[in-house]
Amino acid sequence: MEARSRALAALLIADPLAKAAAAQALHADAGPLDPAAAIAGPDGGVPGRPARPRLVAHTALKPPPLSTPAGVAALVHAIAHIEFNAINLALDICWRFAGLPTEFYRDWLRIASEEATHFTLLREHLRGLGFDYGDFDAHNALWDMAERTRHDVLARVALVPRTLEARGLDASPAVRAKLVGAGDRRAGEILDLILRDEIGHVAAGNRWFRFLCAQRGLEPLAAYAELAARHQAPRLRAPFNLAARRAAGFDDAELAALQRP
Repeated sequence: MEARSRALAALLIADPLAKAAAAQALHADAGPLDPAAAIAGPDGGVPGRPARPRLVAHTALKPPPLSTPAGVAALVHAIAHIEFNAINLALDICWRFAGLPTEFYRDWLRIASEEATHFTLLREHLRGLGFDYGDFDAHNALWDMAERTRHDVLARVALVPRTLEARGLDASPAVRAKLVGAGDRRAGEILDLILRDEIGHVAAGNRWFRFLCAQRGLEPLAAYAELAARHQAPRLRAPFNLAARRAAGFDDAELAALQRP
């Protein structure tokens, strides 16, 4: 089967571990890839997902205190849920948007595989803490943005990897400090790996955002501001992980704009 069609098939898998395995297998041996293929798939709607965790509004999440074992597990679970959604996002961008360079799809197949590794590591760690994926409620903000940008690849790369996932770069040091401070050194090690890989994922978003802006004759800063307003992207707030953002390819003008009131 053609690689982008296989990406859609993997996206529709509900079992998290089977989805992760499919994403890793697809990257390891993608086979033929047709950028021009118009693939018939669902226009909207959620990807394959398990019955649990229950999805609720972000404001409805009430995790246990971090001073308790359940609180530590709930925070690890929240990160695992982000990584599960990130597998879906990388698979979705591969099948949904046709007509891009082959390297665009190769990038996102690699990213899907790396997100699958992150999810698998976190799920294994969660089980070591006496819990499992699905034991806590979760929110769906990442996939909600994927839905809002499903008709425009420029909006997708602007607002998922280089906005929502870049927020993960900002949050990572504080989340790591909380988990290590609570005695969970293994979670800190996994977050170090995730941060290293996520810099590369955000860099791919930046690279393809600039490519698409150039293709459409758009100025990147102005295009980003317009897309963020149109699709109701969350407002970005300090603190920012400027070193990680710079490593991910944000230039000085973008970093300066980020820090303006």
